Amino acid sequence: MAMEANPCWNIISISISISIFLILFHSTTSEQDSVKLSLISFLQKLSRNDTEINQKLSWNISSDPCTGGWTGVTCNSKSNSVRIITLQGFGLSGSFDPNLVCNAPSLAVLSLSDNHLHGQLPLEISSCTQLTHLFLSGNQLSGQLPSELSELKNLKRLDISKNNFSGDVPSGLTKISGLVTFLAEDNQLTGSIPAFDFDNLQQFNVSNNLFSGAIPRDGDLFSNESFFGNSGLCGQPLAEACAPAAPPMPLNESSPPSIEKTLMYLGYILLGLAFLLFFLYKFIQKKKKKRSSNMSGNGLKVDGVSHSISKNHSNSSGNKSVPAGLSEYSTGSSTDSALMSTSLVVLKSPAKRSMRFDDLLKSPAELMGRGRNGSVYKVMTVDGSTLVVKRIKEWMISSEDFRKRMELIDRAKHRNVLPLVAFYCSKQEKLLVYEFQHNGSLLKLIHGSQDGRTFDWGSRLNMAAGIAEGMSFMHGELQSHGIGHGNLKSSNIIMNNAMDPCISEYGLMSVLDEISEGSSSSSKSTTKKRGMNNNDVLKKDVYGFGNILLELLTGKLVENNGADLAKWVNSVVREEWTVEVFDKALVEEGASEERMVHLLQVALNCVSTSLDARPTMAQVSSMISSIKEEEERSGVSVS
Repeated sequence: MAMEANPCWNIISISISISIFLILFHSTTSEQDSVKLSLISFLQKLSRNDTEINQKLSWNISSDPCTGGWTGVTCNSKSNSVRIITLQGFGLSGSFDPNLVCNAPSLAVLSLSDNHLHGQLPLEISSCTQLTHLFLSGNQLSGQLPSELSELKNLKRLDISKNNFSGDVPSGLTKISGLVTFLAEDNQLTGSIPAFDFDNLQQFNVSNNLFSGAIPRDGDLFSNESFFGNSGLCGQPLAEACAPAAPPMPLNESSPPSIEKTLMYLGYILLGLAFLLFFLYKFIQKKKKKRSSNMSGNGLKVDGVSHSISKNHSNSSGNKSVPAGLSEYSTGSSTDSALMSTSLVVLKSPAKRSMRFDDLLKSPAELMGRGRNGSVYKVMTVDGSTLVVKRIKEWMISSEDFRKRMELIDRAKHRNVLPLVAFYCSKQEKLLVYEFQHNGSLLKLIHGSQDGRTFDWGSRLNMAAGIAEGMSFMHGELQSHGIGHGNLKSSNIIMNNAMDPCISEYGLMSVLDEISEGSSSSSKSTTKKRGMNNNDVLKKDVYGFGNILLELLTGKLVENNGADLAKWVNSVVREEWTVEVFDKALVEEGASEERMVHLLQVALNCVSTSLDARPTMAQVSSMISSIKEEEERSGVSVS
């Protein structure tokens, strides 16, 4: 009799299957409960069982970490497992127990920065095997760094700055091949700096410690700010050169040194002095050369005539050397000067209607910077107002076409576009005049000093929305004339008094010669075959805006026209480590990863190598507005 035909056997098989399912379900549930209990115990240790903090963070046994609104917890949507814990700035004053938090097997990002945690970093940190980001800065942790840190083979970013750690840095950290960030400033670490792979590091800082000895090879890839405050350090990039190795001591110290040894010691001393004198000579020559280059070429050439620079004006702003003023740049002919005075076209502000070109010539000017298409000067006029004068060189456009172009741009007014005050045009020279904005550029806001201002996710999203809205409007107004921005980048986004973004230098570059920047060779060939059109001109602006979005999201500088940054972001996204591309400040802030990914997708569409694949600025503006509306609906304030 066949076994499968027996009804009793079927019933037994079903019973066994149900039992196995129940066992597996119970096992999974028990594992989840174990992780939940471990995380709650972890928080209790961090907060010293502070009831107020525990209630504020809503970590409790009756809710799920991923779906129950646990503050600071982000989960993997596919596996429903804890992936990111950010508890930055919650006033936690307890101790850090990795034995508990590492029970979350998928934990990749742990940020406990800006609290009051004390005690040592336990050896058990090595059990967090999936950890890629560990941020512990701004606490009161002390003791030696455990060598077990080196066992975190997936670690990419480590920030232990502003604590009280002492002793040597574990040399095994240099063997973590994926490490791109090591920040350990403001501790009491001693010994020598390990030989990190500085080529691979993106962020490195060990300033204000007790390190000694020579800075390792390639350490000068970072500035001296990454090393200063360690009195025992020497070598590049610090100014303190390392002394030559000491000669061996005489075997018999009681006997006087021989003439040969005396000469040898004297040779070492002379060699050291020669090295020091050579270093000082090269340093002084470098200073002289830099001063000479700053002084020559700062003079603006008007109509091809170069002029001297007075030394009567000082630079109080800490920028580059200061030209005497545009008064030094007169052409030497009263007839030419009168002709130029009538050529200054004032577009706005009744108070400046009477401004003449001579007024600019007589005003003190400060060179703010040079770009590939001209120089920028800060000018103080006789009436006390501050203006910015942009001088454009080598633009092959007739005076009449230039005038029409400027008047078209002036008529297309938008709150996120910096308006022209005036312009001047002759056969060889073109000058643009803007009102000076004191809050600097978006480039400075992302990469430089923020002057105490926070630049959080909401601010960055607003910045992106404002720029997109302004560019969309300008493209709509000027598309039929084929006038795009031509050089859209973060340094051309200026902050007004309300810290709103204003697009500057719109239309000051002819885009046709630049159209294929960022495009693949096949795209260039296709564009060349079918000929340029107004839409191609505007698609280059879309590429520039995509780079600005990548800067806002990653916090990284755009170099090589953005090609390197876009390539790096695409490679990380392909490996499904999308969170790795985002600025550390955004991750620690707890910004919505979902909406950051949405904005990242918009950016990658904008920097597509195919012109035809790039969206229009109107489409981009609409997509960012949707992300902003979603952010507002989520209950996060975007102001």
